[in-house]
Amino acid sequence: MTSTELPDYPEKIDAAVLKVAGVVVLGSIMSILDITVVNVALPTFMTDLDVQNYSTVAWTVTAYTLALATVIPLTGWAADRFGTKRLYLLALALFTAGSVLCAAAQSIEALIAFRVVQGLGGGMLMPLGMTIMTRAAGPQRMGRLMAILGVPMLLGPILGPILGGWLIDHATWHWIFLINLPLGVVALVYAWIILPKDTPQPGESFDFLGMLMMSPGLALFLYGVSSIPDEGTMAAPKVWATMLAGGLLVLAFIAYSFKPQHPLLDLRLFRNYNLSISTLTMFLFAAAFFGGLLLVPTYFQQVRMETPFDAGLLVAPQGIGAMLTMPIAGALVDRFPVGRIVPVGLALICAGMFGLTRIEADTPYPYLIGVLFVMGLGMGSTMMPLMTSALRTLTNHEVARGSTLLNITQQIASSVGVAIISVVLTNQQKDSDAVSAAQALAEAERAGEQPPAAVLQYVQSVGDQFEKLVSQEAASAFAHSFWIAFALCVVTFVATLFLPKKREASHLLDDEGKPPVVIH
Repeated sequence: MTSTELPDYPEKIDAAVLKVAGVVVLGSIMSILDITVVNVALPTFMTDLDVQNYSTVAWTVTAYTLALATVIPLTGWAADRFGTKRLYLLALALFTAGSVLCAAAQSIEALIAFRVVQGLGGGMLMPLGMTIMTRAAGPQRMGRLMAILGVPMLLGPILGPILGGWLIDHATWHWIFLINLPLGVVALVYAWIILPKDTPQPGESFDFLGMLMMSPGLALFLYGVSSIPDEGTMAAPKVWATMLAGGLLVLAFIAYSFKPQHPLLDLRLFRNYNLSISTLTMFLFAAAFFGGLLLVPTYFQQVRMETPFDAGLLVAPQGIGAMLTMPIAGALVDRFPVGRIVPVGLALICAGMFGLTRIEADTPYPYLIGVLFVMGLGMGSTMMPLMTSALRTLTNHEVARGSTLLNITQQIASSVGVAIISVVLTNQQKDSDAVSAAQALAEAERAGEQPPAAVLQYVQSVGDQFEKLVSQEAASAFAHSFWIAFALCVVTFVATLFLPKKREASHLLDDEGKPPVVIH
């Protein structure tokens, strides 16, 4: 993003580059861990912050991912305008401050708002980190440096739930955010010393009008979706009015985005078939996989009565599976067409998600661990090949815009999947007399009040079978929700059948007047 010429880079990765990589990895770990660490805390949020609906507490995840999606397209322009080092320091400071605010939240509304602040900082860390590493390493060493950057992406799904569970069990939920304070201070000092200075050089203008349409549009639409359980119907103004307003803003953004020379999201890139089908597949995959993934630790805690730490350990096999197949898929995608790799990964995910639709209150743990491991194997075989297929037939100057489009699609899809599937779970729980009675009893106990007479009458009518009935119907609610995720996985698998099955011509060097290179 600066105008200086690239130096002659040594072949080997030297100590100076490794120091820069350490800064980027530390920032990436902070950002990625906070996506996964919160998953095991959702039941605790419901209890400690007196939240009745799962769909409401799920907004602590949705708000964070939406903030990530909002800030990603802003990052490239801001780095040119203010300088990469200064912006990276600002992102670290914003993320750390947001973490401290989250730890101090006294209500679910405050926690959701502060998660937005945290996400605005976290969303800039990854794209800025990739820019910093590209400058430090040079193009011929990027493969090895990207492998280093991939470490937090592999470890996040494993360590996040375990760390979050351990902190909740041995301290309080506040520490899953407060732990970022010392990490953030260390990262700030480290980055201030190690990162080289760069000169801001304003480039293309930023599409503020597009951002004012897209960001509120997505937030309003998802807010309407998540309000369905509270209102009990889509006919409520709080539901349909916000969904309609959000939908109209998104449609207006789509129509507008073809007019500016430098739009917030360059939808013109969808003329490229590979990018279009890969982005569609990524959207469906992220909505199904990450929406369903959110429910797993909650099932272990609410139905199987596991501690948050144990729930984190039980989810770890999924991350281990992804860690095994991700490097293999990365090697295969350079040798074989992506249309012959991704369907295999999606088939594994479909098998695993179908396995979760069969869960009951006493499903054996070896079965659950095996299902999660299979899903992890599929996840590691899917994401990297999809991203590679989406970007490698673009020209050099299109890659940055294509990467932005793909990253935002993934974050939006994750938010949509979490909102939809959490709404399904909440509705299923409200339809269960036993689960509703258990929630009413817990609410009355927290408030120090007498439970409603109708609830007491129902509990007395069920007798000794009440606790068993609650577990069975709660498990049934989760199983039904996994059916929705499974259906989305099947639709995603159908989409993968349209991915390229032949060698593709790379146009990365077209900008330099060189002919296309045929690649697998």
